Amino acid sequence: MLKTLIVHNYSLIEELHIDFQGGFSVITGETGAGKSIMLGALGLLLGQRADSKAIRNGASKCIIEGHFCLNSNRLKSFFEENEFDFEPDDCIIRREVYASGKSRAFINDTPAQLSQLKELGEQLIDIHSQHKNLLLNKEDFQLEVLDIMAQNESLLQDYRQNYTLFRKLQKELDSCREQAHKDQEEEDFLNFQFNQLEEANLHDGEQEELEEELDVLSHAEEIKEALYAGSSLLMESESNILQQLKESQSILRNIESVYAPVQEWLERLESSYIELKDIAQDLESQSEDIEFNPARLEFVNERLNTLYSLEKKHGKETVSELLVLKEELQQKLDLINNSDEILLQLEEKVKAQKSKLNVLAGKITKSREKSAKTVIEKMISTLGNLGMPNVQFQVQLTSTKDFKSTGTDEVCFLFNANKGGALQDLSAVASGGEIARVMLSLKSLMAGAADLPTLIFDEIDTGVSGSIAEKMAIIMQQMCKAEDRQVISITHLPQIAAKGNAHYKVYKEDRQDRTVSHIIELNTDERIHEIAHMLSGEQLTDAAINNAKELLKAN
Repeated sequence: MLKTLIVHNYSLIEELHIDFQGGFSVITGETGAGKSIMLGALGLLLGQRADSKAIRNGASKCIIEGHFCLNSNRLKSFFEENEFDFEPDDCIIRREVYASGKSRAFINDTPAQLSQLKELGEQLIDIHSQHKNLLLNKEDFQLEVLDIMAQNESLLQDYRQNYTLFRKLQKELDSCREQAHKDQEEEDFLNFQFNQLEEANLHDGEQEELEEELDVLSHAEEIKEALYAGSSLLMESESNILQQLKESQSILRNIESVYAPVQEWLERLESSYIELKDIAQDLESQSEDIEFNPARLEFVNERLNTLYSLEKKHGKETVSELLVLKEELQQKLDLINNSDEILLQLEEKVKAQKSKLNVLAGKITKSREKSAKTVIEKMISTLGNLGMPNVQFQVQLTSTKDFKSTGTDEVCFLFNANKGGALQDLSAVASGGEIARVMLSLKSLMAGAADLPTLIFDEIDTGVSGSIAEKMAIIMQQMCKAEDRQVISITHLPQIAAKGNAHYKVYKEDRQDRTVSHIIELNTDERIHEIAHMLSGEQLTDAAINNAKELLKAN
């Protein structure tokens, strides 16, 4: 339950610190006093989108902090999974919104994401405002009523996981069929491309080797002459280098016995002689191997032209890329050849998954049919106590042809407030006051099944008055007693205000430079005057005060 709400610099609220009681509480105040502002602040704690415009004029940021008592350990897993401290006696949720538009959230002083705030908030508080009466138009809400009453959460989670897998497999099957159709249409072309590359007998690195050989063949005579000339200068000319090295060695040996450093030079000359002689022999040998070969030159040119042509045709730059393309074509052709088998396997998977979904959807339908009977019985009983003794209420369940994320059911709540009238869609035939009573009745059913610790009703009493309002208040009281639940009702009706265990008043104060909102808990005398004002207006009368006392005494 909500123990404490602290608000700083939010809209018209400058500073607010209010403690809430358990059981049934009421909040009253004139229109525009700030009740919706307080709900907006609570909404931020529940993960709603922040708006920097909500910050009080002149402030740099606003802070909203809520202290909650967690009555059971059912939420412990949430704290463990998200690595938050579990403080059941004082769970603190805080939201900070800055004028820059940024916001921060904390759960027990640990930074939290808004998705985490929302997940936790949905299990702590349910706020029902007037616009949520429109939910009666929504099929999803009506299904939710049945599922909550049937305790279908685990079954629906299993179904949704399998539904997601079914959609994935079906998408994969559709994509495979489409691709197989496209591939079969271009199979001849793919075969032509593959065969052309296969017949080319490509080898990785071949192009580089051929390009190098082409350079040699194209300049064979030039290369041969240069090699021969280099060899001759080293070995065969009149003043060849090798002969001069021999002569230099002979001269230096004459002084070897009298001049020791000559020995090192002789060794170096010998080494140079051997190296140069080896080079000369290599040049001579290589020059003999170089021959102009027109036939080979023609072959190399033709082979390179073939490679260049294939690269240009396929938009590639190397033989390696052509080989990769060939492999890809082979894989596509294999897929085409095996497409029937692959499609058959996928179809079997989809069929098996569909069968599993049918079983799960059937279980959900049976569960909903059972809970529908309970909803009908309890709604007729509750609405009868709320001034509709002849009410007719039915739940119409029909099956859909295709699977949906919620199963294979469509639901429609049928209603007629009068005996013998034709049943029609609830949202189409119910008046404002009837809708309010229907929503309160549904919420009272759902609250017990969903185990929500705190419910806030924002003017759920719209369109009703007198004894019906009192009976609605009694239902809200009973909701608290049955499940140790906290219910807070924002109301304009004295009959409901008088039924609260605690009574809070929201009011505005006009200061010199601004208007601020406050909320306070009323004592007994203050409650009498507030309810009397609700009965008689601004001018208090003795009759109104006495009437207020009687209403409170009857609580």
